[in-house]
Amino acid sequence: MMEKAKSIARPLIAAALLLTGGASAQDKASDAKTAADIVIYGCTSSGVIAAIEGRRLKRSVLLVCRDDYVGGMTTNGLGWSDTGSHRAIGGLSLDFYRRVKRHYDDPAAWTFAKRPAKAENFVDDDAMWQFEPKVAERIYEDWLKEAGVTVLRSQPIDRRVGAVEVKDHRIIAFRSRTGKRFAGRMFIDATYEGDLMAGAGVHFAVGREANATYGETLNGVQMANTTNHQFLRDVDPYVVPGDPKSGLLPRITADRIAPDGTADDRIQAYTFRMCLTDVAANRVPLPKPSGYDPRQYALLKRYMDTGYRDFFKKFDRIPNGKTDTNNFGAFSFDNIGMNYRYPEGSDAERAAIVQEHRDYQQGLLWFMANDPGVPAETRAEMSRWGLCRDEFTGNGHWPRELYVREARRMLSDFVMAEPHLRGTKPTLRPVGMGSYNMDSHNVRRIVDARGFARNEGNIEVTPGRAYPISYDAIVPKRADATNLLVPVALSASHIAYGSIRMEPVFMILGQSAAAAASIAIADGGSVQDVAYPKLRRQLLTEGQILDLK
Repeated sequence: MMEKAKSIARPLIAAALLLTGGASAQDKASDAKTAADIVIYGCTSSGVIAAIEGRRLKRSVLLVCRDDYVGGMTTNGLGWSDTGSHRAIGGLSLDFYRRVKRHYDDPAAWTFAKRPAKAENFVDDDAMWQFEPKVAERIYEDWLKEAGVTVLRSQPIDRRVGAVEVKDHRIIAFRSRTGKRFAGRMFIDATYEGDLMAGAGVHFAVGREANATYGETLNGVQMANTTNHQFLRDVDPYVVPGDPKSGLLPRITADRIAPDGTADDRIQAYTFRMCLTDVAANRVPLPKPSGYDPRQYALLKRYMDTGYRDFFKKFDRIPNGKTDTNNFGAFSFDNIGMNYRYPEGSDAERAAIVQEHRDYQQGLLWFMANDPGVPAETRAEMSRWGLCRDEFTGNGHWPRELYVREARRMLSDFVMAEPHLRGTKPTLRPVGMGSYNMDSHNVRRIVDARGFARNEGNIEVTPGRAYPISYDAIVPKRADATNLLVPVALSASHIAYGSIRMEPVFMILGQSAAAAASIAIADGGSVQDVAYPKLRRQLLTEGQILDLK
């Protein structure tokens, strides 16, 4: 794992801005419509909540979306919320889940299946934690409209040098690839990738730190895992079984393995969180991807030949006969090792990675339903499932967004790490809480010392408590940017981020970031100088949970 240097050379900013041409009178008139007190780039759940909070605090807000939809993973298949302790979720984040419950309290909401006689599978107190993607999207869209948020869609940030204007450590504006310029007093980077942050020259990390870096035990290379998402039976990795000279089967690397706890630049696997259904009236047949190659799944075929049959264990039920389908086991929906270039890759590289992941997952579903080498009972089970006719209707019923579990992570003066989550080191100035497992999916598939296929990188360890997240983890170094907050690609180690990176927490931190931005505007200072007692009072007034007694 290496620290990445600032991505802009400040003396060259003015010259680089010539990329967008001169500021004509027409440009200036357009710019007047794209300026606000708080400019948020990234329409993730965090960005949506930050925008709503900004309007609640009477600030003008622009919510600038890379795509034409809002909600990030919350509206793209992640309907089985990874909540951890519900007691740690407050403020507008809790309000979202209460709005979900109010929606499903209406009998008309249960279109394809009756409301369960016992609702405990979905409901806790006055909130509901599982939902359909289209319902989450409708709630967000209505809420944004109700709050009076200006949403600008299909405006991906221009990632060329100079497209983010910085002067005296303050972001002045940034431009999208369409040429629009977004100016503000305060900025929030709510993207999973940290693209605004990187464009502004903020330091960041990609990959896994060594355990020694932050006094951790679960970071870096992790070969110790023997159960979760691991091969439970010996599976030969070679094209010709037993013959290393024949080469490796697809999706296995010949990497040499460093000792556990060693740093590297690898990141945990991405996936599409698919919304599937077995309700015939709403089912669309699974697509066969162009260029389908059954050899890509030869290792899974060998695994099934050993008797493995647990493929369907993470088809988690959400309302109306649908699922949030996630990775489970050694060879599943995680596209292990195929995403390393994504965090810092060009737009074209990212698009190619997204397409490869889509082809891989569609091919896997097709393979499981149709390949004659798959056990008949498994093919029959897979054939019961299809995409949802009423979800993602403009995208062939496939989720629009890849689950970017981890990309860039800001490097600020304070880095959330395993000791802070476990409580062995103090976390000062909390602005929210997390509680989920320290959770890293596998980062690669290799050949172990015995000559069998093995996954590396999976960790699922509880921190043992709900823990506070520091304001200092969402604020850059003063020398990097003084009017930027980063509630998603925040300052955390790889393994600490594995717990923090949950959608309810991103909502919590989005609200806190907007509250801090409003205080910084009122006080005429930097985000680093926000008076924490004032911020704390504001957050507690709004129902944020900052500690659990």
